[in-house]
Amino acid sequence: MKRELAIEFSRVTEAAALAGYHWLGRGDKNAADGAAVHAMRIMLNTIDIDGQIVIGEGEIDEAPMLYIGEKVGTGRGDAVDIAVDPIEGTRMTAMGQANALAVLAVGDKGSFLHAPDMYMEKLIVGPGARGAIDLNLPLEANLKNIAIALDKPLSQLTVSILAKPRHDAVIAQLQQLGVRVFSFPDGDVAASILTCMPDSEVDVLYGIGGAPEGVVSAAVIRAMDGDMQARLLARHHVKGDSEENRRLGEQELQRCAEMGIKAGEILKLEEMARNDNVIFAATGITTGDLLKGITRNGNIATSETLLVRGKSRTIRRIQSIHYLDRKDPALHQFIL
Repeated sequence: MKRELAIEFSRVTEAAALAGYHWLGRGDKNAADGAAVHAMRIMLNTIDIDGQIVIGEGEIDEAPMLYIGEKVGTGRGDAVDIAVDPIEGTRMTAMGQANALAVLAVGDKGSFLHAPDMYMEKLIVGPGARGAIDLNLPLEANLKNIAIALDKPLSQLTVSILAKPRHDAVIAQLQQLGVRVFSFPDGDVAASILTCMPDSEVDVLYGIGGAPEGVVSAAVIRAMDGDMQARLLARHHVKGDSEENRRLGEQELQRCAEMGIKAGEILKLEEMARNDNVIFAATGITTGDLLKGITRNGNIATSETLLVRGKSRTIRRIQSIHYLDRKDPALHQFIL
């Protein structure tokens, strides 16, 4: 990919974040997500790429736009695969809570894992612990190996994990081991990036979250020289073996079979993001651990974007001032 595309992709997440911000604190997560999806699609279609959505809003029969397989861009230029999460943290946006982002990752054609929308167990570390993780081993053994790689005692290790009931026993285990636990309500893409940021205290992300978010995380972790292992899990193996969960879980397993993936098998980073020619952009909607959120005063808004180019391993923080009425007229109904 041409390196000048990076700034174009940052404009995409900025537009999505501005559109999502319009619905901040209004209690309607679907409206926020819909606005961000529209804005992201409008901007993607202005870029000279031959793009295809591989991680998006769902299958073609589930989503009106940014669905898996949708073609975006002008059709001219590099052929690329695109993984999008127009709002990571729709509930947080709707409720005015921290850590909501607009997220996009772009790679060469065929570079990202095509995964169904299901659960994924994830273990992620930064560059200092690359090569020290193995999901075949118990969590405690992994943490000890990570601590050795980072040359610190277990008591100084910090693990980030989603604050979900399914993780209650894991959190208790971590605390019994003396590990520091940072639990967060939603948004594991942001938390995964923190493992690779030089100014972050987070050493490890562990837990079960969404597979689409896992592929987005894999892209940026590959770009930032971290490490990750994961495995896909059917719904009834995570949420309980009820009749409904089993029905949905069997559908997920069937979808995996159709896509040539076996649930339960360990996926290494290079299987999820096959090279480091990745561009990743994330713009804050609400202020969080990774980025500042949008602020707006009348017609003027400010934003902060994290832009990562894997080929050169360059990490940029971009602070922008937006005169909203000067944006592409097609965006006005979503951001003004």
